[in-house]
This record gives sequence, C-alpha cells and structure tokens, in this order.
Amino acid sequence: MNYELVVDSRKGSVWLALLKDGKLIELHEESEQSDFAVGDIYHGKVRKVVPSLNACFVDVGYEKDAFLHYLDLGPQYLSLNKFTQHTLQGKQNVADLLYFKSEEDIAKDGKITDVVSSSQHIMVQVAKEPISSKGPRLSAEVTLAGRYLVLVPFSNKVSISQKLKDPEERERLRDIMKNIKPKNFGVIIRTVAKNKKIEQIDQDLKDLIAKWTKLHGNLINSKPPRRILGEINKASSLLRDLLNSDFTNIHVNDDDLFEKMKLYVASIAPDKEKILKRYNGKLDIFEKFGINKQIKTLFGKKVPLQSGGYLIIEHTEAMHVVDVNSGNRKDPKGQESNALATNLEAAEELARVLQLRDMGGIVAVDFIDMHEKENNKMLFEKMKEFMKPDRAKHNILPPSRFGVIEITRQRVRPETDIETSEKCPVCDGTGEITASILFADEVENNLTYLIEDRNIKDISLEVHPYIESHFKIGLLSKQVKWFLKYKKWIRVTGVTNFHLLQYAFKDKEGKIVKI
Repeated sequence: MNYELVVDSRKGSVWLALLKDGKLIELHEESEQSDFAVGDIYHGKVRKVVPSLNACFVDVGYEKDAFLHYLDLGPQYLSLNKFTQHTLQGKQNVADLLYFKSEEDIAKDGKITDVVSSSQHIMVQVAKEPISSKGPRLSAEVTLAGRYLVLVPFSNKVSISQKLKDPEERERLRDIMKNIKPKNFGVIIRTVAKNKKIEQIDQDLKDLIAKWTKLHGNLINSKPPRRILGEINKASSLLRDLLNSDFTNIHVNDDDLFEKMKLYVASIAPDKEKILKRYNGKLDIFEKFGINKQIKTLFGKKVPLQSGGYLIIEHTEAMHVVDVNSGNRKDPKGQESNALATNLEAAEELARVLQLRDMGGIVAVDFIDMHEKENNKMLFEKMKEFMKPDRAKHNILPPSRFGVIEITRQRVRPETDIETSEKCPVCDGTGEITASILFADEVENNLTYLIEDRNIKDISLEVHPYIESHFKIGLLSKQVKWFLKYKKWIRVTGVTNFHLLQYAFKDKEGKIVKI
C-alpha cells in the first residue's frame, strides 16, 4: 500500500490529490479565503438563544449566524466560559491553567438558557463548515490537534485511540502522559503515537501548549467576531493525520509551498523529508499523474467499473441514490455469480467515490438482486471492510429485503462537486456546425495559400483521425491530388485530442504555422 500526495498550486487556490496505489481517493481545494474551516477557533457573540431548539445562534463573522446546540457545549463549558470572561476582563493574565479553578461539569440533559445568554461573548470552534444555505456549526468543546496528541483544556482525563489495541503499549503511553501532562489539560492519544519515543510525544505536547498560549494572547483585548486561532492548511493537516511509512512521495509544483511543506515535514517526521519532491515537468502536474482523467471518470453521474458495469449516482435534496448495473458483464457461472461479482466490485468503487466526493447524509445503494443469503451477508461485510479506511464517521445497515444498503456518512465540509461535462468545442454549445462538405474546401484553400502565396516549402497537416481517413481514402485520394497539384507530398497525421473540425499546419521544425 503506497500513498502519494500531489499538490497543485494554482492562481487563488491550491488543489490536493491523495493517491493510494495510484488511485485517487481524496481531492481537496483550499482557496486563499479559508475562513470557517473545521478546527478554526473564534471569539463570537451570542445573537439569539432558542429554547425550543435547545440551541443558540452565534455571530462569528459569517454572513449567516452559526449554530451551537446544547449538546455541543461540552462538559467543561462553564470552565471555558470562565476562562474566556476573565481573559477579556484582564483577570486571567496567563494561559497556564495550573492555578485555574475549574467549574463543575454541566448536566448532560440541561437547558441552553441555564448556561448561555443573549449578547454573551463566547469562545467556539468550527465543527462543520458552511454548507449550502446553512452557516457554520459550532462546538464549545475546544480541542487542539497535534501529530500524536489532541489537547483538551479544562479536563484531566487521558484517553487513547480505540485503534490502539496492544494493552502494554496503551499502558506505556498512559504512564508517559501522566508524567508530562500539565494540570487542567486532558489529552487524547492518537493511533500514530504507537511506539513513539517520549521525547517526540513531549515535543508534540509542548507545541500544543504553545498554540494554547497563542490563542490566549489573541483573545486578550479581542472584539467579536474574530478568528483567534486558525487550523493549519489542508496539506499540512493531511500530512499530520496520514504521514506514515506507507507514504512514498509528495509532489509539489510551487517553490514557496514546497519550502513550507519541507519545514513542516521536517518538524513532524524528519526521516520523511526526502520523499518531498519539487515537480518541474512541462506537463500539468495533475495530467502527469493521471489525476485529471480520474476526476473526469469519478465525478460524473455515471461512474464506470473495470468489468463493464457502472454506477449511476443521483443527488436529491434529502439524500444520494446509487444504482448498480452490470452493463455488458457476463459470468459463465450464471446470474447469481455475475450479480455477486458486480456488487463486490461496485461496493469497493463506491467506498472510494464516497470519500473522494466527500458525500454525506443518507446514501441509498440499490445493488443487483441476489437470492442467496450468504451472498448478501458477504456483500455487507465487504462493504464495511471497504469503508473502514474512511476517516469520516459512518454507519452501514445490512441489505433490506429489496437488496438496498443504506449508509449514513458524516459531512463536515461542502461536497466536492466538479462539472465533468464539457461545452462542444465544434459548435460552441449551439448544436450547429459548419457544413462538413465545406470543411475540406477550407483546409485546401488554406493549404494553397501557404504553399503558393507564402511559399512554405515543407508543410504537414494535423487533423482528427476521421478527417485523416477522408483525406487518405482511395487511389486518387485528396492527399494524392495535392501531390499532383503542388508537386510535393503533404503529410497528414491524425491527432486524437483534436475535435472533429480542428486542424493545424506545421512547418519542418514542428511549429504551428499561423494562417
């Protein structure tokens, strides 16, 4: 299993493509205006408390007020609020929480009106970016994510990732944290901390404490709405979360971005610095690594499968609907075997498409009907296995009696939607083109002009392959007639990238001759 990150710096934005064994599995765009990203921390002001929703709306500077539910306040909300108010009032002069007296945890089934009031200043973190007509969704349970740890202020709890199974390693990491963790700070130990030295974990903790200190400094004398701590850029956050021994290459096509990423990789994984490579090729970087073709294939309504089957993906207001078709696939063992093979292939591709497009909400997948229970059970287990690497929270229900599998997938960012259809370059979208019988005359008139009027000695013609065959067909083809007329052989070459009525003349050096 090999991971590669391809970073394409464009005007006004940076595109990131994550490849797994050459297959595109994640695609992100990071624009210059990257406010309200997941993880950003804001000093906001409560605009309205709505008891019927047990929630409030907060002004964080977005065009629509952000939403904060009581359940997203977090148990230590009163401690965070006390820290925020005391900092704004000048009573909390240091970021350190050694002498900070924590408040009691709020009730799990409490009311928003008991702890939040209108016009109150509040520290919040973006949990879900603005999507469609909705503003950001917020959390008041502020956390700071690092390479090996997640820092949880106002808590003393040490938690360990459930993916870390080894009991001895869990105990070792727990003992390390108990010795180095500051008072009134809790931590969540991430999976990548496995087998890491105490020096590496301690440095990560110090970096997170430095972030907290910066947040406190930005909060002093702050006026809402204001972002007081921004999440690191998307490229760095991907590397922070994923960089491991499976990463083989990171390709970047911009000098400034290359240097920034080099410094970041050196700080979190010095042994991986050599995998960062500056791309200087003439071909577009996404074209070079076959990403453009995969985007065209995977972001359309119809997603083809290698065997000849395909997925049809429809997006409604409430959910996504996916239909699995076998196409021209045939299995000599019979319909049941053919259905199972197509469904398993479709399940693997669908898992990739869900992650790639970042599709969220309810996804209903209509697989091909199978009559044997064992086959339906196998499909369900394989679907869970294919979805396992997806970092977004998700839930999968077994096939219904109609063969439909329902998937719910958390969405924290707007869905990646890329238009894969193109305007016809021949008719420019009008539906009408020049009469084809006149096209050959146009080419011949321009050829005569270049040879007789401009006296170009050596000239060749590039056209679409269909037009090439038209010019070459028969004993007395157009090409032969040109030879008899101009006393020189005109090379005609078919170019697959050309549209039907596109052509170009080239001189002996291969340069295009302008008419």
